[in-house]
Amino acid sequence: MTCEVWWHNDLHSQWGLSRTFRGAGMHKFTLPEHIASRIMERRGRMHPYEAIDPKKTALVVIDMQNAFLAPGAPVEIPAARDLVPNINRLAGAVRATGGQVAWVKVTINRASDWPNFCNFVLGPAAARALVAGLTEGSEGHQIWPGLDVRGGDLIVSKNRFSAFLPAACELPELLRSRSLDTVLIVGTLTNVCSESSARDAAMLDFKTIMISDANATRSDEEHAATLIAFLQSFGDVRTTDETVDMLRQGAGRVARVSESTALR
Repeated sequence: MTCEVWWHNDLHSQWGLSRTFRGAGMHKFTLPEHIASRIMERRGRMHPYEAIDPKKTALVVIDMQNAFLAPGAPVEIPAARDLVPNINRLAGAVRATGGQVAWVKVTINRASDWPNFCNFVLGPAAARALVAGLTEGSEGHQIWPGLDVRGGDLIVSKNRFSAFLPAACELPELLRSRSLDTVLIVGTLTNVCSESSARDAAMLDFKTIMISDANATRSDEEHAATLIAFLQSFGDVRTTDETVDMLRQGAGRVARVSESTALR
């Protein structure tokens, strides 16, 4: 399957929106006409961020670990394996334009570290399998081997769903210390850790963009629900192609400004 976003004909003609665009992920994402109309009425444009500064941008990769990607793993999300090419492409584009890549690993060393989730939200067998798969140092805890992790990248652990919950992860401080104010959220699960991280990042005033064809979950419906809510009230939703173009355009603007300044 391809990832598609379909805009209604009336919206296409009225606001000049691209009606259909595709990415390499497996989820199909359809933005309902009434949601698109509501966004345009409230914001006057579909996307909150028409440009980004690549040197102030971080790609935040959520939970792309063996426990989620390996066949038969405790929380296997088969669609997440299809994200690898897009995530690697985004990582390369972010590095090439002066930004930062951060790989986030969820860590559960003991069920007692997550008492509500492990004792009530999950059943006993599921909780045991999850802890075994996400204990620090375990095979399941490792980043999926197909991902292009480089020496200058950040690798951080979190002990809650959100990578931007200050008590659970050091990522917000690491990004602020590098003068980064924009985050691109990719990974799995769209509607759990990716969404939790994206919402908290937005509430911490990071410009936050969820990449529609670089996140995955269990179904198209769950994927779409997250992206629809996020685009309306928290930040932006873009495809990999759009995001790479925005990074390159931003780098071009920076280069032109630098050249103009040097000639003065």
